[in-house]
Amino acid sequence: MALVIAATVIFGFTLNASRYHFDVASLPPLVHVHAGVFMAWILFFVLQSGLVVSGSVSLHRRLGGFGVVLAVLMVITGIAVTVGCVRRGAVPPFFPPNIFLMVDIMGVLSFFGLTAAAVALRRSPEWHRRLMLCGTIMVMSPAWGRILPMPLLGPWGGWAVFGAMMIYVTAGVIYDLVTTRRVHPAYFWGGGTICLTQILIGPVSFSPPVMAWTASLLGGH
Repeated sequence: MALVIAATVIFGFTLNASRYHFDVASLPPLVHVHAGVFMAWILFFVLQSGLVVSGSVSLHRRLGGFGVVLAVLMVITGIAVTVGCVRRGAVPPFFPPNIFLMVDIMGVLSFFGLTAAAVALRRSPEWHRRLMLCGTIMVMSPAWGRILPMPLLGPWGGWAVFGAMMIYVTAGVIYDLVTTRRVHPAYFWGGGTICLTQILIGPVSFSPPVMAWTASLLGGH
């Protein structure tokens, strides 16, 4: 699952780079930091999964603190870059700015909540690994937003991304059913968090405080 997630993320952003020619040097430095931190998380997730598979559990545990730092940096840079994009008008045309703002912010906060729960339950490997998986699935939305034909999907674009993300959760559920004949409750919490986040994005995005915040960020745009 970790390798499939990494391949999806790399494919999504490679496809985006081949489709559009960016003047990379003109992007704000924080965007580069954000990209580096998020890619570091994906590679770290693959590394940590590989260490467990190879039996290097002690090293996996020692590296856990680095993962906590990365997760915190993801929240900080993710929110900062999203706010910066809205402020300078760099929002994809198929997203209303308030929706774009909440999709990214609520997504990264849900990721952090699931990851924090996984860290708290690190002594329960079955909970830990499934919650870590669901947390990482939560931050795949930007990759799928670059893979799917978002301009053609209109208002259904967000739901299409959500559906793509749930395929990964479903794969985990099927694996449980095949190997243990039951679904581990961690998937109800992890998948449920992803579903709840998707459901709440619309109402929260169009709430008066978020609308007012978006207007203040847009300024003259």
